Amino acid sequence: MAAEDQTEESVSIPSAPSPAPEEPYSIFDKRQKAVIVLIVSTAATFSGFASNIYFPALPTIARDLNVSVELINLTVTSYLIFQGIAPSFWGPISDVKGRRVAYCCTFLVFLGACVGLAETKNYATLIVLRCLQSTGSASTIAIGSGVIGDITTRADRGGFMGIFQAGLLVPVAVGPVIGGALAGSLGWRAIFLFLAIYSAVFLALLILLLPETLRSIVANGSRTPSNPIARFPLLIYQKATKVKWNPDAGPSQPAARKRIDITGPLRILVSKHAAPIIIFLAVYYAVWQMSITAMSSLFEASYGLNQTEIGLTFIANGVGSMIGTLVTGKILDTDYRRVKAQHEARFTLDNNSITGNNHLMRSETDSPETFPLEKARLRLVPVFALAQCLSIVLFGWTIQFPARIHIAVPIVATFVTGWTAVSTQSVVMTYLVDVFSDRSAAASASLNLARCLFAAGGTSFVMPLVDRVGVGLAFTICVVVQVVALLGVAVQWRCGAAWRREAEEKRQG
Repeated sequence: MAAEDQTEESVSIPSAPSPAPEEPYSIFDKRQKAVIVLIVSTAATFSGFASNIYFPALPTIARDLNVSVELINLTVTSYLIFQGIAPSFWGPISDVKGRRVAYCCTFLVFLGACVGLAETKNYATLIVLRCLQSTGSASTIAIGSGVIGDITTRADRGGFMGIFQAGLLVPVAVGPVIGGALAGSLGWRAIFLFLAIYSAVFLALLILLLPETLRSIVANGSRTPSNPIARFPLLIYQKATKVKWNPDAGPSQPAARKRIDITGPLRILVSKHAAPIIIFLAVYYAVWQMSITAMSSLFEASYGLNQTEIGLTFIANGVGSMIGTLVTGKILDTDYRRVKAQHEARFTLDNNSITGNNHLMRSETDSPETFPLEKARLRLVPVFALAQCLSIVLFGWTIQFPARIHIAVPIVATFVTGWTAVSTQSVVMTYLVDVFSDRSAAASASLNLARCLFAAGGTSFVMPLVDRVGVGLAFTICVVVQVVALLGVAVQWRCGAAWRREAEEKRQG
């Protein structure tokens, strides 16, 4: 296990209690952690805003640039492809060079692309700059996950990850509404001008307020980083904290500096102790995105809605997403504490047995290295997954018969889909950050790579599939694929712990 896991689990053995650590896992207090999570959550909104704010303007852009809607739709597919690839580059950089350096670089790329898009005159420029824009915005989620992993332990990570996920899902609810309003009143180029101004203001605030959190640079936050850009905001934070701070030497030596490993996310993706759960999540995310992509055309064709009304139908999905991840984060923390208490109780019982019966040996499965992480994190995944399957079926078959089904029914179905899809994503992302705590941004990047590539493929053929077999049958086929993908959860549950120990032994050997 990673250093964090060893620290957390080793102190929980009642038979051999370790002395209390002199310094906390993270020097940031609750107030400072709240500010950090707010900053990284806001940063993560840029990926969703750049994607969702764009949808209502697609027909207008096609007419203005004198190209087909199909060609404009390719800019959505290309955005998703680079959204999957880019974090595999920026994530490893942030795991080595620091979170602030990675953030500053990505936002400069995003800002430049937005300025260029606001001045776009032809289709070729549009598609190239959309790819560049995706390269700059997509990695904010992976880097933010890394920051959350830096400042939290397993016991409180679920709640913070839930808040983080809720923040990045705000654009799902309000992005299409803002995009439709801007495109309708000021023209579609105003969308990118808005994003440029938004990113410039936020970049300035990020430079001023976000401290460096990478543990290989600042340990638990008490070390002064050598980079002066990272040092200044850290001083502001530490002057306000009640925790003892030593600017010259931290309570422990920081982890050894690592080389940038661009292939790290790909290796995590194909590793057997991560691949089953990542592929499962990618399938469910793809089906969710397929339903979102089809919503505009289906609501227009079935219920005759205009662009403004179509934009409003996205609110239910976004609100469901935000509420779901906030609630799920709290459930994750409660679940973890319950499983940990059961694990400690078993240790107490076994240690008492060993004391009174020397011939009894403690089982290997009761060691702290075999803490049942899968049980603590993944046992709610099947519940969320099956609920999402039901909501997708409900959406497909109700929207196919608009004369008999009120529009509120498919809209409520999108609310449930958003709730369950994001809850599943929050659980899986928290689990991966736990497993790869020393490579948290790379782990998030590997998940992002899989889900975005699956989504790019799914969104490219969802409407042809609907046109060929009908809405209800098309989404029923999607649900069948989702049910099969549940096998990944079963494999992870059964084999994940043994595979994690095997991988750790190889790393240490």
